[in-house]
Amino acid sequence: MYLPTIKQLQYLVALHRTGHFGRAAEACHVSQSTLSAGIRELETLLDSVLVERNRRVVRFTPLGERVVERAWHLLAEAEAIAELARAAGRPLAGELRLGVIPTIAPFLLPRLLPRLRAAWPELRLYLREEQSDQACALLARGELDCVLLALPWACGDVESETLFADPIRLAFHPDDLPAAPAEIDPETLPQDRLLLLEDGHCLKDHALAACGRAGLRAESAVLGTSLHTLVQMVENRIGCTFLPQLAVDSGILAGTSVETRPLRSPRASREIALVWRATSPRAPEFRLLAAEFRKAAAGDTASDA
Repeated sequence: MYLPTIKQLQYLVALHRTGHFGRAAEACHVSQSTLSAGIRELETLLDSVLVERNRRVVRFTPLGERVVERAWHLLAEAEAIAELARAAGRPLAGELRLGVIPTIAPFLLPRLLPRLRAAWPELRLYLREEQSDQACALLARGELDCVLLALPWACGDVESETLFADPIRLAFHPDDLPAAPAEIDPETLPQDRLLLLEDGHCLKDHALAACGRAGLRAESAVLGTSLHTLVQMVENRIGCTFLPQLAVDSGILAGTSVETRPLRSPRASREIALVWRATSPRAPEFRLLAAEFRKAAAGDTASDA
């Protein structure tokens, strides 16, 4: 019995991910004809049509979808074999694909990356910024090695190392809350004045959980695409929002009149953590990486101002 090759499965998965033969070939660093021929060889081997082709669209057959799902797992295991060999050599040497969510990346990476380059000069770090759900999906499929994530968040079968706690604060224009107390009671916040990140950002869920309003509907609040956008909306007195201490300490409010206060809630915090697949043989490397991140962040995230 002839079996599919790793290369054929890589071609098929790339086509499924991109939905385009040209982009899939580019992702696999081969010509389009080579990729197309490899997928046809796979279909001949399986005596089945996996992909319906026409000039405008690439559509996978039901069997093709099932084959792709199995192929993800097989390729992840093949990657694990390669990782096992890399982990047996020098730690944190070679390629590492790190995912970072948008509410962490611009505020933490400028402090972490110089330290990482100095400590591990042989490490080739590839960064990918993704929202939490997509980052976890890429991690599960083996397209990312580890992810800087804010917990709690359901990310599948993973292990993690907590780096630090990141308190969540209320950000407001002083003219909107002229006599703001030292701590803000979430119950006093008007629902129609809340400015939140759009769905897909875990900070939105963390903030609403801190306020005891996890079921707040998206249409009940104004949504923004980034923390910087929300800050500008607050500056223009459209409403109030939630900011992580990490962003405040990194100067996101510079040049604005916006002020912040802590929330009077035991859940008004998120945990910044490094997560990786529970089956990854590189877990010792990721713990080393987490230790470097923790050291770099320790002096900057302790402020509560």
